[in-house]
Amino acid sequence: MIETIKPVTWTTEDLELLPEGTNYEIIEGDLFITRSPHRKHQQICGLIFTQLNLWSKETGLGETIIAPGIIFSDINNVIPDVVWLSKNRLAQIEDEAGHLLGAPELIVEVISAGRENEKRDREVKVKLYSVQGVQEYWICDRFRKQVEVYRREKAQLKLVATLFENDELISPLLPNFSGIVHLFFPE
Repeated sequence: MIETIKPVTWTTEDLELLPEGTNYEIIEGDLFITRSPHRKHQQICGLIFTQLNLWSKETGLGETIIAPGIIFSDINNVIPDVVWLSKNRLAQIEDEAGHLLGAPELIVEVISAGRENEKRDREVKVKLYSVQGVQEYWICDRFRKQVEVYRREKAQLKLVATLFENDELISPLLPNFSGIVHLFFPE
């Protein structure tokens, strides 16, 4: 008799047993482990957060959060780099521990070095965020100094623009928000 081996399905509960100091994400039951990102990665997150946060404070329309935990389900638990949510959406999906239990309107990921990291952000997370109802997804590529903008079309996130250093980033989600792409990337 041939015995088949079932793959391990990781859950949110399993994360509690893992050592601290490392970033863990679970997507469709698969465990992704990442080290702390490069300082330039963190600087880019800070620059994006700053621009979105300034706009949020001016308009009063929502909140910008760096690296929140998002628990979509027991087998989908991620930590995106930056998110923006309307006040109404935040009130609907935040739990008492400050985790988000549903999709924010906007998610931003900054690409880290390595094929596995790039594949996760460009393929695996695009699918996950599509299924979960994210309205817009920005992938910031610090190596190419560009931003890919995905927007929800017919229940799926679709690439609608690839913006370069001198291009202006605007969004139908963020009325009157405008950012020149090179402002996202440190010199």
